[in-house]
Amino acid sequence: METFYVTTPIYYVNGSPHIGHAYTTIVADVLARYHRMRGDEVFFMTGTDEHGLKVQREAEKAGKTPKQLADENSKKFLDLFDRLELTHDRFIRTTDEDHTRVATRIFEAMQERGDIYLDTYEGWYAAADEAFYTEDEIQDGKAIESGAPVEWVSEASYFFKLSAYQDKLLAWYKSNPNCIRPEARYNEVVSFVEGGLQDLSISRTTFDWGIPVPNDPEHIMYVWVDALTNYITGVGAFGEDDEAFEKFWPCSLHLLGKDILRFHCVFWPAFLMSAGLEPPEQLFVHGWWLVEGEKMSKRAGNWIDPNELIEQFPLDVIRYYLLREVPFGNDGNFVRDRLIERNNSELADNFGNLVNRMVKMVQRFTDGKAPAAGELTEDDKLLVEVAKKTWREVEDAFKTREFNRALEVTLSLSTELNQYVQRNQPWKLAKDETQKERLGQVLYNTLEGIRWVALLLSPVLPDASGKVLDALGIDEAARSFTTLEWGALSEGQEIGVPDVLFTKLEAPAKEKEEEPKAEAKAPKKKKEQKKSEEKSGKLDFKEFQKLEMKVGLIVSAEKVEGADKLLKLAVDVGEEQPRTVVAGIAKAYEPEALVGNRYAVVTNLKPAKIFGIKSEGMMLAADTSDGKLELAKFSEAVAPGTRIS
Repeated sequence: METFYVTTPIYYVNGSPHIGHAYTTIVADVLARYHRMRGDEVFFMTGTDEHGLKVQREAEKAGKTPKQLADENSKKFLDLFDRLELTHDRFIRTTDEDHTRVATRIFEAMQERGDIYLDTYEGWYAAADEAFYTEDEIQDGKAIESGAPVEWVSEASYFFKLSAYQDKLLAWYKSNPNCIRPEARYNEVVSFVEGGLQDLSISRTTFDWGIPVPNDPEHIMYVWVDALTNYITGVGAFGEDDEAFEKFWPCSLHLLGKDILRFHCVFWPAFLMSAGLEPPEQLFVHGWWLVEGEKMSKRAGNWIDPNELIEQFPLDVIRYYLLREVPFGNDGNFVRDRLIERNNSELADNFGNLVNRMVKMVQRFTDGKAPAAGELTEDDKLLVEVAKKTWREVEDAFKTREFNRALEVTLSLSTELNQYVQRNQPWKLAKDETQKERLGQVLYNTLEGIRWVALLLSPVLPDASGKVLDALGIDEAARSFTTLEWGALSEGQEIGVPDVLFTKLEAPAKEKEEEPKAEAKAPKKKKEQKKSEEKSGKLDFKEFQKLEMKVGLIVSAEKVEGADKLLKLAVDVGEEQPRTVVAGIAKAYEPEALVGNRYAVVTNLKPAKIFGIKSEGMMLAADTSDGKLELAKFSEAVAPGTRIS
């Protein structure tokens, strides 16, 4: 059995958690769940960083002790992670007793190696960053990189011989090119170390909130020596739990934000080398979440409180959006409308609709039981190959931390299943007594494909996937990737109807801002403005949102007798039965040329009778330069029923 040890950075307790904290920890949770489903032994750790000058100053402002402030804010993180239903094995605090012991021992180990000496430190220090800066790294009294104010510090300090590890670090980077990802961050770190390293001040005497230096309690350990050591405290380093440490160290993966790159990718491996321990296998540096294109801050009023987000949206949808929206490692732009779009088109219209249609068909056509698999036809074999290819691609994507790609290819398998259903039309097979065996094969293969999709989505969508696997009668022991062999769903298995997987969401109505009283007596201006807007032909966005447009697959097409311009179309828009749409496109398209293609359809218009035929939608088309019409077309990569937004 392989082991997998994943950590988040431990979060500083000078404030409340925001969406960035939730993001990193959700990613770690997804990885932990994924590796458990692979059969690996997993240890997942997160927690809070509680010492340092910044915490002491914040506590003084609040009229509290540093420990009181740390207790209050650490609980906010722990409560949030409970609400997010994360599966961490330990929530560590740097005020924990075992951590104090381990941090003391790693300091002693570095002393024994001869890498720590006492001298005097003079230089610029930013309490907000808990970092030291050189002259060329500050401007106008602030650190250029972070904007944090700096102050001149002059005091006795213990130093770590970081300069002695320059060549060792470069050798480690070179022999382990994947140790820091993405590649741009790897190059950034290598370039920084090649530029020369200076010895690092690792103690302070001007405050007392921290772990005392061994045998010299007037000095408090530099917060980053203390904080980084949490990663080995959690798995028992230095005599705490040797068995656990040998099992899980070196750490498989440290997740961190780009603002703490230097501490993790330069200082930390150097500390470990000095203490005689192996560096971590990989450090993955992700970006920041912007909000509507702007950097998040309480002052700007665009702070995203993850607790409020949980009140507004289902957990699965939040998890899906955060991992699907942006390649891991890049900055992301948090837009609520995009979250809603992805829920509606990718989750509800694609996978949710597929599950809903198929379990209902099984209830109707095979008494709610999984039919016999039967022999695979060529079309069935194609579906199986797509499923196997999807699993291989998901594995590759998780290895390279491309979570958005893993989700994209998994949803593509759901799209393929939707297309498989459309090609084989089980509702028609059910009407033909001679096609009962084929009906069973189609239903079985679709159910089996749904099982695969649910398993592959489980690390990201544990709730929805669990509902699907419950409905398929898959017990907990079988919810692992080792069961991804085609045909594992048992014939005769009772198939239930799951609760709604994904509810269609609407953008929350924005509160109307109260108008100043001075402007209250200006109804004429408003009416004139409205008339002006109407003349301009501009449509309010809310009005536009009322239109429901979906991708429709043309199942059949025929000319309407007695009407030169009209075609009668059967259009699959992701519902159990195709809709009838009458369209005036007969002079631009032959009926047989339309069948099997996907076009844009307006689906929420009131039905209208055209030439005595009830039409339940409208095709979208544009005039061409030669006076004909051309329909808005989509590729096979887009599933029927996908909402156009």
